[in-house]
Amino acid sequence: MIYKIRVILDTEEDIFRDLEIEDSNSLEEFHNAITQAFGFMGNEMASFYTCDSEWNQDEEIALFDMSESGSNVRLMNETFLTDILTEEQPKLIYVYDFMSMWTFFVELADIVEKEDGRVYPNVLFSFGELPDSPPEKSFESKPSADFDENFENYDDLDFDENWN
Repeated sequence: MIYKIRVILDTEEDIFRDLEIEDSNSLEEFHNAITQAFGFMGNEMASFYTCDSEWNQDEEIALFDMSESGSNVRLMNETFLTDILTEEQPKLIYVYDFMSMWTFFVELADIVEKEDGRVYPNVLFSFGELPDSPPEKSFESKPSADFDENFENYDDLDFDENWN
């Protein structure tokens, strides 16, 4: 089957690419298709993240395992589109170049039959020009309901003075 996927740059301007790719392709092959579609060199680190319907980031699927101990990080070359992107879970977050943090919203638009004679992956539609530098990110969190902004007395918290 062929996945039709929209990849949207996280910016105020509309900048996106509509791609077609085989559902049996790995996320590494999808990563390569995205970098080519947006004109990146493809030589930077990148990760996909599973997310919920509100784009809240969940599990990382990395291009390489950078841990020293060989952790249980899911890798792009071992994870296939059909395993991670479904009609029930149609969204992913893609981050390219962790120094610049190019962030993209990835959404499955349709699943269709493969067309004879067509080469995949394929850029169906391209809209908007990639800016010279990534959009500024604002890393903010919602205030916790348990947090009291007027808290002033730390003596009652029972901390050991020599805790370190």
